[in-house]
Amino acid sequence: MTDALDTLEHDNLGSTVYHLLCNALIQGKLKPGERLKIRELAARLGTSVTPVRDAILRLVQEQALAMKSARDIRVPHMTVARYLEIRAIRIKLEGLAAEMAAQNASAEQIALLEELVRQNEQAIADGDTARGCDLNQRFHFALVDIAGMPFLQGILYRIWLQMGPLIADVYGAGGDDMLDFHYPVLAAIRAHDGPAAARAISDDILCGGQVILQHLQAAELTASARQTSAAGGED
Repeated sequence: MTDALDTLEHDNLGSTVYHLLCNALIQGKLKPGERLKIRELAARLGTSVTPVRDAILRLVQEQALAMKSARDIRVPHMTVARYLEIRAIRIKLEGLAAEMAAQNASAEQIALLEELVRQNEQAIADGDTARGCDLNQRFHFALVDIAGMPFLQGILYRIWLQMGPLIADVYGAGGDDMLDFHYPVLAAIRAHDGPAAARAISDDILCGGQVILQHLQAAELTASARQTSAAGGED
């Protein structure tokens, strides 16, 4: 019986650590390229290394973390090709969520979305990038909640594990573009116009996310130039 309780306690602890790391990724508290040290994390969380290692291995399997070796575990850098793939998936799935949210939204739920946008306006005006990024994520997740599609929520949650660090990395540079496309989404949901809501969230992901694409393209050009320079130096 004691062994069973120990296993249960370990499972619960591992799940807690996993969700803490998930939240850190989604909220952009962990940055692209940042290295995670298992012992250091365990010390910060006040736990043994085992639940931390288990949580990290789970996130590696979900491609939210990259492990080159047991001592080199990092938040991966997004490639342009991977971003474009994820963007196409988000347009379809978040478009579906927005469409269903527009059909289902109550006055109270619409007020919640309006408040998230209002707070995000203030965060941008205050230059509080971390809060603005958090409110942006909460707006997108609120649409899925209102849509009443828990299975879809699980899929998008895993996608945002990869998108969170990237969005946080460029959110400040995006300025008003990171919020402006939320207003048409709100208008469509107020009107209970599902197709318009789907189009609006697509515009948000495509146009509002243009700064993300430009950031990734610039990073790849820089990396390519460095490789060319290094190859030339060897000659």
